[in-house]
Amino acid sequence: MAIYGIIGTGNMGGALARALCKAVSPEGVILFNRTPAKAEALAAELGCRVAESAAQAVAAAEYVLLGVKPQMMAGVLAGIAPSLRAETVLVTMAAGISMAAVEQMAGGAYPVIRIMPNTPVAVGAGMTLYTANARVDAQTLAGFLHDLAASGRFAELTEAQLDAGACVSGCGPAFADLFLEALADGAVACGLPRNKAMALAAQMLLGSAQLALDGTHPGVLKDRVCSPAGTTIQGVRALEKGGFRSAVMEAVIAAYERTMALKGEEHPAKN
Repeated sequence: MAIYGIIGTGNMGGALARALCKAVSPEGVILFNRTPAKAEALAAELGCRVAESAAQAVAAAEYVLLGVKPQMMAGVLAGIAPSLRAETVLVTMAAGISMAAVEQMAGGAYPVIRIMPNTPVAVGAGMTLYTANARVDAQTLAGFLHDLAASGRFAELTEAQLDAGACVSGCGPAFADLFLEALADGAVACGLPRNKAMALAAQMLLGSAQLALDGTHPGVLKDRVCSPAGTTIQGVRALEKGGFRSAVMEAVIAAYERTMALKGEEHPAKN
């Protein structure tokens, strides 16, 4: 059984801990948070162990999940470096920090898995992007993905593709939530109670996404709903008049440009 040390039990770290405990024994999950009460509450919920320090959390761990903010990463890695072993797998979810930078901050050549999860991992419907450096063998990577399977789906990308991918799967829930809220608002304007409107809109989005995941192109799915001279095609017409698709594309591109700016890089399309 793999042993996991989780540093940082906020929203994402906590969600991943919950997913892990569905596949591995909670006794094999060791939690640490700089606010001890958070780790203790999660441990009480799941039956995990709580460490008194970050170094203690990783001392016996095979995988170390670094659920800390990017600006805290260097300090955390410097603090746990003496407790790491050459085979310890560092799992980072910090935006904008490369695997090479993680190794440099940890002061050694370690196996590193970089993941970009999203908020739906909390309900087992997440999309987690991942990549790994050459020191992570196939068995180690497969074991990690197996243990986190309860969090949702996974997509392997190159490290260079992670930023663009995260602007869809990572930022996308906010865009989808705006659309969901707008759909419900429209239904309320037409006379539906708020709770009914939200339930209809949310289930519709869930089902439509599942149809696309099953392999049917969204354009085909859209055409199946749009009968000639019908109600749906008029709604689609209104969305197109309002620049709906262009606005969505621009949202993804804007998020990507901001990501590049934070990293001190330029959008490739501008080069």
